[in-house]
Amino acid sequence: MNLGQWIGLIAIVLSLYILWQIREVLLLMFAAVVLATTLNRLAKRFQRFGMRRGFAVLLAVAIFLAGVAGFFWLIVPPFAQQFQELTYQVPKGFGRFNTWLDALRTRIPNQLVPYIPDINSLIQQAQPFVNRVLGNSFAFVSGSLEAILKILLVLVLTGMILADPVAYRKVFVRLFPSFYRRRVDGILDKCEVSLEGWITGAFIAMFVVALMSLIGLSILGIKAALALAILAGFLNLIPNLGPTISVIPAMAIALLDDPWKVIAVLILYFVIQQVESNFITPIVMAQQVSLLPAVTLIAQLFFVTFFGFLGLFLALPLTVVAKIWLQEVLIKDVLDEWGNNHTKETELVIVPESPRADDNWTAENPDVNRERQIDDDILQKED
Repeated sequence: MNLGQWIGLIAIVLSLYILWQIREVLLLMFAAVVLATTLNRLAKRFQRFGMRRGFAVLLAVAIFLAGVAGFFWLIVPPFAQQFQELTYQVPKGFGRFNTWLDALRTRIPNQLVPYIPDINSLIQQAQPFVNRVLGNSFAFVSGSLEAILKILLVLVLTGMILADPVAYRKVFVRLFPSFYRRRVDGILDKCEVSLEGWITGAFIAMFVVALMSLIGLSILGIKAALALAILAGFLNLIPNLGPTISVIPAMAIALLDDPWKVIAVLILYFVIQQVESNFITPIVMAQQVSLLPAVTLIAQLFFVTFFGFLGLFLALPLTVVAKIWLQEVLIKDVLDEWGNNHTKETELVIVPESPRADDNWTAENPDVNRERQIDDDILQKED
């Protein structure tokens, strides 16, 4: 390779290294883009009713903030009360279980007595683990503060993008060669439509799961049924793992009433998950986003490995966007055209009779005409 090729290779390697080092920042930026896209589409729907852009954006943001505040208002107080009672009832339950084991030892042969567990010894063995967990409380607090700062960063970036989405879109399009910018603008349109479809399908699935959970938990008489149902619907955003996580607090609260309710809650959540995965998601997502189940699972494993919990939470929108870019750029523009001898289309440049120097509208500079036309197209789409 010559000197120029070596310089290009080194530049690519350095760019990949820098991108890897700032991967978490890029993921937060993507989260802000997804949230801004959602609120922007909602604001556009309000604009169809005659609202001005500024008022429509403020209304969309107000609905989002009200939803977040309502979520925490419905979730935190019942959980705090129930888990405070749980910390009192669990040791009491251990005491009852230990008394039952003592009574059992008096009724069985002496040869089987050593095989019956001793609760006190188990608690002593678990004591170092508990101390270690409590000793890491500072790390937990610092991690919580870091999470809050990341959430604030995402919200600030969302507000900046939502204030003027056209400007940020034009900047992104200009990162590509002039001959490919119109194509990139079309790909961005498809990404926006697909993200809107995924968000719509996800909210429909969340609502159905929350409704089924609320009905089932209310029939079983579980406390904080509304909060548990909302949490189950929210965690449904994380396929495969979200329903598994949501059953843990439900089983813990069911333990306060009666042990048999723990098994009933587990069966209820299993049935809901089967209905959601076999009926709701295929019907809803098939109309919105077409993703193979194996691709979804592989994407989750990939993003959680490299990006942690945030990557797991954003695995589906990342997969939706990556699928569109791979399909449009790699497959259609590269692989499908591999070896095809197609002629380049000639561009028709319209030269006005009296060109204006301030607009740079000249036949000698067709790239300016093309870029200006792309910018006009972007503005028309946003309007």
